[in-house]
Amino acid sequence: MKIGIYGGTFNPPHLGHMAAANTAAQVLGLDKLIFIPTAVPPHKQLPEGSATPEQRLEMVRLIADNLNMPDVVQVSDIELRRQGKSYTVDTLMAMAALYPEAELWLLMGTDMFLSVHNWYQPEKIMELAGICAFGRTEQDGEELFAPQRKFLQDKYNARLTTITLPGLVDISSTRLREALVAGHGEEYLCPAVYGYIMMNGLYGVNADLKHLDLPELRACSYSMVRAKRIPHIKGTEEEAVRLARRWGVDETTARRAAILHDCTKYLDLDEQLELCRKYGVELDELEQRAVKLLHSKTGACIAKHIFGEDDQVYRAIFWHTTGKADMSMLEKVIYLADYIEPTRDFDGVGPLRALAYEDIDKALLMGMDMTIEEMKHRGNPVHRNTQAARDWLQDRVD
Repeated sequence: MKIGIYGGTFNPPHLGHMAAANTAAQVLGLDKLIFIPTAVPPHKQLPEGSATPEQRLEMVRLIADNLNMPDVVQVSDIELRRQGKSYTVDTLMAMAALYPEAELWLLMGTDMFLSVHNWYQPEKIMELAGICAFGRTEQDGEELFAPQRKFLQDKYNARLTTITLPGLVDISSTRLREALVAGHGEEYLCPAVYGYIMMNGLYGVNADLKHLDLPELRACSYSMVRAKRIPHIKGTEEEAVRLARRWGVDETTARRAAILHDCTKYLDLDEQLELCRKYGVELDELEQRAVKLLHSKTGACIAKHIFGEDDQVYRAIFWHTTGKADMSMLEKVIYLADYIEPTRDFDGVGPLRALAYEDIDKALLMGMDMTIEEMKHRGNPVHRNTQAARDWLQDRVD
């Protein structure tokens, strides 16, 4: 097994880190790549205004998830759990003990590569792991790499691979923090990380969450879900806009509801129930034990109370899972957009998509019937609001 170890302060992690990790995984043929945020860097002091170790860990988890390599990329909090300075040699010894048969590779940028011989116990580091160094620009190429590579090979018999990544995001975390304080720099960040920074007020980013523009709202939404859910959220937004145009609904309102409709999708039952208690959402017996029914209600609460969305957006999100009798046109649009967006692939979705642009009530009725049939097939109870919505639609269609 070949394992890459990618440590650093990640303060914050940015697109350059993601591109380097992805390229190293491909070039080295890694079976596993482990991001390890540093708790207390031995070579420098974290600047004032830095994110906490726990926040940096969470941001690293976001970039790891957004690399979309779940079988390869992992995140370890080993250095956060260890007392004292985060010496690389200690981490490598721990990894070697955990994976005794593995071939370890230590991943690092140009600056770290040029100074690694000054680290604590460099001979032990290079005994335990090969070193894969990558440059941010073409200037970080052979002119810099070659002399250091020869020195490390001659002195430590080091195993080395150097990679130059032309076009890689050319920004240091220091410059990025300065940019964020100045009100820009989001283009260097994975949207989910930028959303996390906004929601937690990090690096001087004091966003007014109740008055976000669409790109910022998307970033916040993406920070709250797993990366595999983002294509569905994007698809729902696209479909909601198309349906809004067809049925005379405000497109921006439809976008905002679609962007946030699944923002609490990954909270567990206890977290969902706590949010319902906090915001005074009354639940029936089925909802109190069926976690899949709750994200629409808690997502609506987050949309309203955290992001300042109005009542029509609140209601559209609130009812997008079960539906209800007497739905507004926006509620119909979001319910159907969630159901038929482009990534959905199930028997009958094609005719349902076509019908949604011909007769929205007939499409809703068809969708409700399909949902009820599926629930019965699985032996699951049908929520009373879904049945009420179906009956209401039947009366309108007849």
